[in-house]
Amino acid sequence: MAQKSRGVELTIFALLFVLIAISDFAKPLSHSPGVGFVFMGHRLTGTGNAVMGPLFGVLLLIFAYGIWTMRRYALAGAYIFTGWVIVNTVLYGLNNRDTPPPSLIFRLITLAIGIGIPLATAIILSRRSAELT
Repeated sequence: MAQKSRGVELTIFALLFVLIAISDFAKPLSHSPGVGFVFMGHRLTGTGNAVMGPLFGVLLLIFAYGIWTMRRYALAGAYIFTGWVIVNTVLYGLNNRDTPPPSLIFRLITLAIGIGIPLATAIILSRRSAELT
């Protein structure tokens, strides 16, 4: 079977994951106290932030490349990333109960984007799994 184009949706998602990777690379460079890589529900600072931000940035670039080139590992990566976002979001909420929560609208938009993009990527890649190499 001839390899088909990845399509507009997967192109957009691959580019979005590149932007998230750039954001992860930049987190150790920020001097704002509220900016840091969130790992297992905890916002990291110092060495942890300097290691984990770029590490996940590299993983996201590999994932984006897999989407861009329609690789089979991108499908597994999409499901893993979706699960990671859900677990990380729940743990962050549990670990930060004492801070005032943002508005409901902000939380809903954040959840829709944070979970929606990797989940939509997983669904589209699943539907097109026969085209993955």
